[in-house]
Amino acid sequence: MVESNTLKEGDVLLDLEDIHMSFGKVEALAGISLQIRKGDIHSVIGPNGAGKTVMMNCINGLYRPQKGNVIYKGQRINHFRPYQRASLGISRTFQKVEVFGGMTVLDNIRLGRHIRLKSGIASGSVYVGKTAKEEATHRRFIEEEIIDLLEIESIRSKPTGMLPYGLQKRVELGRALALEPELLILDEPLAGLNLEEVEDMARFILDINEEKRWKVTCLLVEHDMGVVMDLSDRVFVLNFGNMIMDGTPEEVQQNPEVVKAYLGEEDLYATRK
Repeated sequence: MVESNTLKEGDVLLDLEDIHMSFGKVEALAGISLQIRKGDIHSVIGPNGAGKTVMMNCINGLYRPQKGNVIYKGQRINHFRPYQRASLGISRTFQKVEVFGGMTVLDNIRLGRHIRLKSGIASGSVYVGKTAKEEATHRRFIEEEIIDLLEIESIRSKPTGMLPYGLQKRVELGRALALEPELLILDEPLAGLNLEEVEDMARFILDINEEKRWKVTCLLVEHDMGVVMDLSDRVFVLNFGNMIMDGTPEEVQQNPEVVKAYLGEEDLYATRK
């Protein structure tokens, strides 16, 4: 097993080996293999129904592959539940925003810290002694790091359900970051956003990946090809459960099979009007 503190930038953080997943007679993933290296932004693209979300579910533990191995930091984690994978440093956002509308922005983000609370989430409602000190430390991290990064200071005390969709997306990202992940799975973070919001979210993703404070490896599932090609170190292309290729953005753009199967005859960057 590779210890996490021995991993250097460029080392394999996540290794998918021959992943198979079927639902009835539909083969969602047909022997997918992929390596995600520490420090990268590695994107996954493909048409609707290609198997992208199924692949993410196999990584974070919502699904258990019927065949193949999910290896994280040298450890086979096929049998690990989602919360166990989260405790290892795998965090995720979802296609459809999952926030608690009646809770404030700050409280939504705080929920992402529960795995880091040694005193437990239940005792967090009584702030005395060591629990009070621990709560203060975690609250300071959220306020000074996450809220500042995502530029949501002005809405921190507002009910999340009253916010526009783009700001709810930021809150969900903040909750995922509260875990302090080593691997962040971003499942269509730009879906439903306007152009200005897309630019902001792309900037946040770059900051999360590049800033010394964070240095988070990102696995990005996204349909906006302009952003994918601009942000990614590598791009993995799926088509109906099969891998077409895994390469640099430049290699993907020049691959005729990718263009035929997914991108058509359109300009790779002409994805948002």
